Amino acid sequence: MFDSSPPVRVARPGSPGAATGTAATRGGPPGWPERVPPPGAAGWQPAVVGWLLDLCPPDYRGYGAVRRHPEVLAWLAEQHVGAQLAAMREAYRSVRVEMADQLPAGATDAVLVCLEREGLRLRSAQRSVALVREALDGATFVPRL
Repeated sequence: MFDSSPPVRVARPGSPGAATGTAATRGGPPGWPERVPPPGAAGWQPAVVGWLLDLCPPDYRGYGAVRRHPEVLAWLAEQHVGAQLAAMREAYRSVRVEMADQLPAGATDAVLVCLEREGLRLRSAQRSVALVREALDGATFVPRL
């Protein structure tokens, strides 16, 4: 139902296969959040904090410690998005049984389409958060050949 392919491979700076240019000159790796400048570009970390906060519960915006440490925020966002994805998968599996008596004919199929789209959106966000975590950890993204 949902794509579970691994994120783009990365290489640590100085390791064999590490890119010589910055991700900023390549436009960012595939799956990088559209609203966030690529790693290495001016202002990419403040932009990534805003993007990560959008993935988390609204109350996270009030926690200064979380806002000051993007690595922690990325980890929390990964946990939150992963939990949402697990809930979406469970809803997809159980909606026909649990909601059959409460929905009119044809509504279940429409709900399944919504759940599938939301699951795909969350899977994409999960991949993007993984890329952000790698970038915050200092990874250099290697373009695929």
